[in-house]
Amino acid sequence: MRRICVVIWQKVFYGLQLRIWLKIEEGFFLLYRQILRSLNSSNLPLNLAARLAKKAEVRAIFMLASEDRSLHNIDDLIDVAEFSLSRLRKGEIPKYIQ
Repeated sequence: MRRICVVIWQKVFYGLQLRIWLKIEEGFFLLYRQILRSLNSSNLPLNLAARLAKKAEVRAIFMLASEDRSLHNIDDLIDVAEFSLSRLRKGEIPKYIQ
């Protein structure tokens, strides 16, 4: 519901577009940091090299996505990140996300 409100605000108050993007980016980077922290969990069956490789994958995904300005793509990335974070907190490694 929150993301739908962001789109409506952008259409109604076009001059406040910068503030809207800042709010989206705050949540975006919060998820990024939480996923990186979750990869350090001892519940995950990963050795040091695998943890570093997974962190590099996460960094690459978020770096590419941070350049995107499409609300739909960012919305999809946030949904996938929230799903991945929930799996990581359960001690599972998300392998395939479609």
